[in-house]
This record gives sequence, structure tokens and C-alpha cells, in this order.
Amino acid sequence: MSLETSPDEAASETEPIIEVRNLQTAFFTDKETIRAVDDVSFDIRPGETVGIVGESGSGKSVTARSIMGLVDSPGRILEGSSIRFSHLETVREYAERFPDRTVDLESLDAQYDPVDLFGRRGVDVTPADLGYERAADVPLADLVTAGYGDEVGVDPNACVFVTDGSTDSPSEIRDGFVELTRLSGESQRLMRGGRIAMVFQDPLTSLNPVYTVGNQIKEALRLHQGLRGEEATQEAIQLLEDVGIPDARRRVDEYPHQFSGGMRQRAVIAMALACEPEVLICDEPTTALDVTIQAQILDLLTEIQEERDLATMFITHDMGVIAEISDRVNVMYAGEVVERADVEDLFANPKHPYTQGLLQSIPGQQDGDRLQTIEGNVPTPNEPATYCRFAPRCPKAFGECDAVHPEHVPVDDDAPDHTAACLLYPEQQSKTAAVAEHRRRNENQTQSQNRSGGSSE
Repeated sequence: MSLETSPDEAASETEPIIEVRNLQTAFFTDKETIRAVDDVSFDIRPGETVGIVGESGSGKSVTARSIMGLVDSPGRILEGSSIRFSHLETVREYAERFPDRTVDLESLDAQYDPVDLFGRRGVDVTPADLGYERAADVPLADLVTAGYGDEVGVDPNACVFVTDGSTDSPSEIRDGFVELTRLSGESQRLMRGGRIAMVFQDPLTSLNPVYTVGNQIKEALRLHQGLRGEEATQEAIQLLEDVGIPDARRRVDEYPHQFSGGMRQRAVIAMALACEPEVLICDEPTTALDVTIQAQILDLLTEIQEERDLATMFITHDMGVIAEISDRVNVMYAGEVVERADVEDLFANPKHPYTQGLLQSIPGQQDGDRLQTIEGNVPTPNEPATYCRFAPRCPKAFGECDAVHPEHVPVDDDAPDHTAACLLYPEQQSKTAAVAEHRRRNENQTQSQNRSGGSSE
């Protein structure tokens, strides 16, 4: 875990609504620890779609479930992970509902500095040692979510952090965030479905077969909007019409088995929208559909996002779908993001050998085209990454790939927002210099882990 700046901070002037930093989600068994998500960071902004792509087993769905707070036992999010929800209305609402779990970071910021905090743990450190560009001005929020909250007296149950404004007057708060990894009970229920909604892969398992589609939508309306009776019925009908279900007034009283696969997925989308979320997470929502229906669902999701200015996270293993719907892309492999870029840059100039392999494996349309494949399988990430996990399958691997873990670096000076975790980059440097750069970043990351006590297992 490293205290890192936004991986996408130069990509847009719009502030992110979701900021994932150093996310680590692991599953613990008697025999081993599976690091399903290992130090993943990315942002999602209102009105954009961030694509998460990779083979099965790469950690895509666990990343989504971590954001939703749906990680099943024996899994858990490790200490030092941070998922911030920065929506002003929600911060104000949570500060009012949960005053005992709200912290005024602005007042604390005047009392503590990062060098002092590290010194309290017996570590001699200068600002330059903190390992990232803003080292001399570390935001207190970063330190609190990285495991230093106890050093400044922050309650471990705190989940609302105010960075501008007074916690005494929630309506006057001007900036802050809700830390999703700290939610539980009512605070979790309000967020899940109410502010962040999810569309799952199989609509048949998302819908209860013994209740009508309308009743299931009305239940969501009751829980998150307080609607009942005829008002809820009319809103359910309107939602079904909004997602393109014909004769919605009649079909609102039908059961899931009476809907086609595409119509069931539309109904699931309607249920997600019933909560009026700010963020929509779509986990392979078109995988079980035929190509024609798939295209219709993608068009529907794009239309809904534009109308509602939703921040959308779209998970798929299909590069064609990524090209169709995404604004920015994170390519995942064995629990890690190995490349991130704008969708146009990624397809025009893929850099990581894994991304190149995914694109080459798309079937061609010319007679005689041979299907390219990536040999081997995604490994089980059951130990800390001290090397490149893709190296055993990589056609460009060389000796150091088995000994040095690649960190994210800009692929070249002209593309600061296009990064890859590969020892071949930055391109302007020699291979020896590039490897040395990754080693230096490894050392900085290890120092950060030691200062924060490492990941809790």
C-alpha cells in the first residue's frame, strides 16, 4: 500500500465522486490467503463511464463488491484501503444522521503534520521520504484513511470526514467525503442501493421469482424514497417505460419468468434507478444476452447515463463492449490494474503486453485470420506481488520481470494519463534505467507500508 495521488487527476477538471485508493481485498482460508484485489486505485467522475476489463479471475467483480460493501466471508477489505464517496449532499446527510461518526479534518489539520505523525511511531522521516510528489503537503485525510487515525484521536468507527465547513452545521458543509470501507449497519444500507446501485450479470438471479417485477421495484421505492401505494405503482410503471419495456402498465404485474432475458435485464436496471443513485456499477450486464439485445442494453445504459449524469463503472471481459461504452479504461490482471488510459488511447496505442494480447485475441473478419490467444491461465494471487504476475505468460518478459514488481508509470512524457505497470516503461528510458525506476518506486512503497504497519491480515 502506498499513499498515492489520484491516478487520473489530470484527466478531467470534474472532481471524482468515487476515489478508490490502494484497495486490497483478500479471502482467508486455512491453507492460503487469496489477494483478489491487490493495491488497486482509480477514480469515477459524474457523467463518465470507467471500464474495468480483464479475464475471469482478474478481480473485477471483487472490486465492484468492495465498493458496494458486498464482500462475502471469508473475504474482507484490508486496513489501508480507501474508497471515498465525495457527494456533497450525501456528506451533509450523513453528518446530520451520524454526528458521532463525523470528523472535522479541517480543525485537525492545523494541529498535525505528516512528519510529526511518523515521528510518533519512532520513524525518522523527512517530507521527501514520503514517496510521492505532494510529500511536503500530505493531506490529513490521506493519513487517516491509510491507518494513522489513531495518532490524531480519530474514532475507528468514523465514516464521514469534513474537509471544508463545520460539523456543527451540516447544511453549511462545503466539502468532504464518506469513507465506504468504514460503513456498517444503517450507514451501509443507506449507501448501498440508495447512493450506489449495481446491475448484476444474471437478471434471473437478481429478481425474486415469487414476486411480480412491479412489487420488487416498489419495494426499492419504499426503502429509498418512501413511496407507497398508488404513488409507488405509478413510479414503477414510469421506470419500466424509461428502460424501454413496452406496455409497462400491464407488465408491471407480471413475474420475472414472463419476461425475456433482455426484458429482465431492463427490469433490473429499472430497480437500480428506483433508488435514484449517483453511481451505477454494471457487472457484466450483457454477458448472458445475444448480440442484438446486448447492443440495445448498451444503448439504454448510455442514454440513462447522459440523462441522469451518472458516474458509471462497467465491468466486462469483452474489449468490444469496452470500446463501445467506456470513456476511460482500467485493465486488470491477477488482482492488479496493469494499464489505465482513455479509451481512444488504449485501443490506438496499447502498451502493456497483456492489453496487447487482449486486443489481438479479438476475432478478425477476414477469411483465414488466425485467432490469437494468450497462452496459460490467470494465476491465483496468493502472495504479495514481488514480481510481475503476468511474466510467465508474457512474450516480452526478461530476467528482471521475475524479481521486480512493476509500478504504474507514464508510458511516455507525452501521455501522463496513460500509465502501465510494466518494466518496459517509461519508453524514453533504457531498459536498465526503467527497471531502476521501478525498483525505486518499490522501495518507496515498502517504506510506506512499514510506516503504516503494513496490511492487516
